[in-house]
Amino acid sequence: MAAPARFIVFVTIFASAFAFAYGHDPSPLQDFCVAVNDADAKVFVNGKICKNPNMVKADDFFYQGLNKAGNTSNPVGSVVTPVNVVQLPGLNTLGISLVRIDYAPYGLNPPHTHPRATEVLFVLEGTLYVGFVTSNPGQNMKNRLFTKTLNAGDVFVFPEGLIHFQFNIGHYPAVAFAGLSSQNPGVITIANAVFGSDPPISPDVLTKAFQVDKNVINYLQSQFWWDNN
Repeated sequence: MAAPARFIVFVTIFASAFAFAYGHDPSPLQDFCVAVNDADAKVFVNGKICKNPNMVKADDFFYQGLNKAGNTSNPVGSVVTPVNVVQLPGLNTLGISLVRIDYAPYGLNPPHTHPRATEVLFVLEGTLYVGFVTSNPGQNMKNRLFTKTLNAGDVFVFPEGLIHFQFNIGHYPAVAFAGLSSQNPGVITIANAVFGSDPPISPDVLTKAFQVDKNVINYLQSQFWWDNN
């Protein structure tokens, strides 16, 4: 895909993200509310405290470096570079954020959820197998899986809160960008949360939940669970 075409698709993703952002994070009541570093805040709020508008500068709305590939030398073969309110204070109250995802050949962004955001993914390079699973449909019914193989220039949406994943099925590295409908979408990597929590979930609970031998649970809880987000 030519550079101008890539740029147009990228802008379209962000326009789409803005369109649904206001249904999630609270709508702003002023031009901007540049976030104050948590360490400098004196109270806790649902979001971030605003910086004095007279002290705001252009750098509060600026981030650079998404042109650089992340290091995928890890057990899952992928890495996420986030640009949310933590990295870009000017996003505070604007209901949107961004990530870059790099995948080694056969690298995986493991099954995870964003509890506060819908995600729209744009593949810049490579071929990804992606999908999400619906919430529990009801008794004696199965969760439905939606999957698609994406190539450069393709876009796919993961609805808010649903478990989803991306897997590089190509022989070469892949790169994707995603817009999310929250300044701080959060992420819950399923395996990490279930088997790598601190303190650990009782093996008795997990043995019954997964209907496997307790030794299997003990083995899974003893593993190192990599967090690439």
